[in-house]
Amino acid sequence: MRVAALQMVSSPDVAHNLARAEALLRQAAAAGAQLAALPEYFCLMGLKDEDKLAVAETPGDGPIQRKLSALARELGLWLIGGTLPLRCAEAGRVRNSCLSFGPDGALVARYDKLHLFCYDNGRERYDEARVLQAGEAPVRAELGGWHTGFSVCYDLRFPELYRQMSHSPGLPPLELISVPAAFTYGTGQAHWELLLRARAVENQAYVIAPAQGGLHSNGRRTWGHSMVVDPWGEVLACHAEGEGLALATLSRERLSQLRQQLPALQHRRPGLTP
Repeated sequence: MRVAALQMVSSPDVAHNLARAEALLRQAAAAGAQLAALPEYFCLMGLKDEDKLAVAETPGDGPIQRKLSALARELGLWLIGGTLPLRCAEAGRVRNSCLSFGPDGALVARYDKLHLFCYDNGRERYDEARVLQAGEAPVRAELGGWHTGFSVCYDLRFPELYRQMSHSPGLPPLELISVPAAFTYGTGQAHWELLLRARAVENQAYVIAPAQGGLHSNGRRTWGHSMVVDPWGEVLACHAEGEGLALATLSRERLSQLRQQLPALQHRRPGLTP
């Protein structure tokens, strides 16, 4: 399956961001992608955290959701829609939600970010819990015949999340891991590729990681380096900075071959934590 990780430098203007996302999705489809993934906060990189509250949509209805559904249907894509803010029951908070759509435009899966980023190095300070409500459970679904596990940005630092999804009772191991992100420049430079390759190797799965990559209107600089990684940890495609695509082909034959040569997934000891 041909896949595309889309990199953006999103702004505080939702309409502008939707137009840029559409242009990139059309470019991906023209390049033969069957599955495309947008980055975290593709629709809004606000000037302040509270800006998410003003554009938050009701689950199942809203212009951002309708746009994603329509583009997936028009372009015939499996679409991992980055993240967008969805309203929740708690006043003053929203969920950071990843919605995935099928080529018919139907919603296939919703994943709400479980781990909320908190960081303070004396110069940069982030605390997503100020306006975000954490999700409640891992989510996996089948996209284009590939068993896919969903995660968002900071989730990448928690390997037990992927182990739990990959060892779901009655289901096969994950074949594809999705990680839309907006890594800070400093943490991305230090850990982004390292963590993506580690998750790919330990789960013997492909990883698609679309990211924000550039200098934003709010002064934040994101690391970018959107990439696709194979189950051996090889980076198949990478787009370093600015808007663009990382395009690669997932091979079921290679996945099966690597799992047969090194059957690590069969050697997990029962009784150990995920």
